[in-house]
Amino acid sequence: MKFQSKEGNVSEVALILTEVYQALVEKGYNPLDQIVGYLMSGDPAYITSHRNARVLVRKLERDRIIDELVRTYLEREGL
Repeated sequence: MKFQSKEGNVSEVALILTEVYQALVEKGYNPLDQIVGYLMSGDPAYITSHRNARVLVRKLERDRIIDELVRTYLEREGL
């Protein structure tokens, strides 16, 4: 599913990860560590409930998040 934004097409994964990232920063967590911890373990406790971030991230399958992160990285590297 794709959404239109000012920047163009932004995926649901990107929108949710942005919200989760902002919620983690607001609560004083290291967003990279927390998101990686969640992706590796599947334990939603890595994600704060602040701003409904935990509920949002659990709407997505972890495989889908990882797929989009890797695909985006490879595209940006021109691979």
